[in-house]
Amino acid sequence: MESITTADAPVPTRGRPREFCPDAALSAALGVFWAKGYDGASMADLTAAMGITKPSLYAAFGNKEQLFHQALDRYEAEKLAYTREALKQPTARAVAEHFMRGAVAAQTSSCDPKGCMGVISATACGAEGDSIKAHIMERRQSSNAALVARFEQARQDGDLPQHLDPQGLAYYLYAILQGMAVLATSGATRADLDGVVTIALSMWPTS
Repeated sequence: MESITTADAPVPTRGRPREFCPDAALSAALGVFWAKGYDGASMADLTAAMGITKPSLYAAFGNKEQLFHQALDRYEAEKLAYTREALKQPTARAVAEHFMRGAVAAQTSSCDPKGCMGVISATACGAEGDSIKAHIMERRQSSNAALVARFEQARQDGDLPQHLDPQGLAYYLYAILQGMAVLATSGATRADLDGVVTIALSMWPTS
C-alpha cells in the first residue's frame, strides 16, 4: 500500500468565511428593519438574524446604511407590488381602494412584521438616520408624483370633480395609509383596518 506523506496530505484552510445565501440573508435583514426601523436595528440584531458575522455582512452588503437601502429595494419590489397595480385601475376610486386593500393585507400579514417599513423607519429616525429619512422621503415623493398624475388624468377624464386638487387627494389617501400603518403596529386587526377602508371609500368624491 502506498503511504501518504505529510507533503501529500491536504492542508486545511484557515479563516475561510462560512458560506451563506445572500438572498436569504437580505430577506432576514429586511425582517429586522421592518420590525425595528433603521435606528432600532442594531448590528447584533442584523447579524444574528442573517446568520453571518460582521465582516461577512460588510463584505457582502456594505455598511448598515447600504444594507438598509438594499432591504428597502426588496421591500418595495416584493411587498409594495400592489401600489404599482393600483395605478393601473380604471377609476380613481378603484385606484384608492386597491392601494388601501393592498396596504391592509401587507400591514397585517401573519408572515411579516406589522405596519409599513417606510413609516416605521422614517418616524423613528434620529439624527444619525437623517440620510435614511431623506432617502425614504425621496422615494415617497416619486410615488406621490405618480399618484398625483393618475388623479390628474382622472380629473381630465371626468372621473373626479374639476375643482378637486389631485395633490390634496393624494395627501388624503397617504394620510389614511400611514394612519393604518400606525394602527397595525399597535395591534389593529385586518378586520379593523378593512373597516377604515370601507368608511374612507364611502366618502370618496364623485364627479
